[in-house]
Amino acid sequence: MSKVLITGATGFIGGHLVEANLAAKNSVRALVLPDDRDAEDLAARGVQIIRGDIREYEDVRRAAGGMDIIFQCAAVVTDWAPKRLFEEVTVGGAENVCRAAYEVGITRLVDISTNDVFGLDEEYVMDETFPLRKWGEPYPDYKIEAEKICWKYHAKGLPVTMVYPCWVYGPGDRTFVPELADAILKKELIFWRKGAIVWPTYIENLVDLLMLIAVDDKAVGNGYLVHDGESTTLEEFASGIAKALNAEFTVKYMPYHVAYAAAWIMEIVWKLTRKKTRPLLTTYTVKNLGSKLRFSIDKARRELGWEPKISYAEGFEKTMEWLKTLDPEKLKQK
Repeated sequence: MSKVLITGATGFIGGHLVEANLAAKNSVRALVLPDDRDAEDLAARGVQIIRGDIREYEDVRRAAGGMDIIFQCAAVVTDWAPKRLFEEVTVGGAENVCRAAYEVGITRLVDISTNDVFGLDEEYVMDETFPLRKWGEPYPDYKIEAEKICWKYHAKGLPVTMVYPCWVYGPGDRTFVPELADAILKKELIFWRKGAIVWPTYIENLVDLLMLIAVDDKAVGNGYLVHDGESTTLEEFASGIAKALNAEFTVKYMPYHVAYAAAWIMEIVWKLTRKKTRPLLTTYTVKNLGSKLRFSIDKARRELGWEPKISYAEGFEKTMEWLKTLDPEKLKQK
């Protein structure tokens, strides 16, 4: 039995990690914000709750004490937030977690990054050997800065493993699938590049890899891309959602440059007027959902013997069954 700390435990990935570790009979501790009501559900399932803020080193140090493994899931997960928040949570949080992990002698730090850190090069099939390349967008760019901190501490002796999930989906998803479903139901979904590629990563496949690398010594000092082993197009993914919801679905396009210009203008307007909501369109979204990037998971297969246990077809079906249980009026949460 291992003693495991999970940051971001009330989030989508963190919540599934909690379940997997409890199922493995590990002792689970969660660092949870003082006002996070979801912590009560975790406590009811036997998770030790440490109330604190990842931006405060002493809180992180207190949570890390006595632990064997840390899964670092805490980060700003939207593309629309003040830069200060990215700096404090995504980057500053990484510094605090790495420092605490190093000082208490953690046996493994698993950091959840993103495939975005490899940039927007469509010429090659990207793998973990590719250099980190910024987008000019806060979410991926600050993730790169957080990763640099992890490798800095690894050079000091901290056993670090990075994970680069692609398009994570599944029951409990709070962004991709509900956002697409909301746009489909409201007939607001517009595409700006035909055949844009997405690499679905079913949540159970991701968690399966995370649990493996937390205990496999070969993973120390390495990073691993993860997805379901196949890609689909954004149109096909959205069409599947519409079919599951018995919703009318018509594919509508606008030119990429028009979508990008609209997003750029919206962001300026939102900033000038200090709106608290997220713009209808952001430049990150246009880039992200208008690309044909390709990613290989051969490294995890080759080095760790890992394979996605759940096919994309099965994962999608399970996700749609869950989606149909949600209130259509409350799909949009970002």
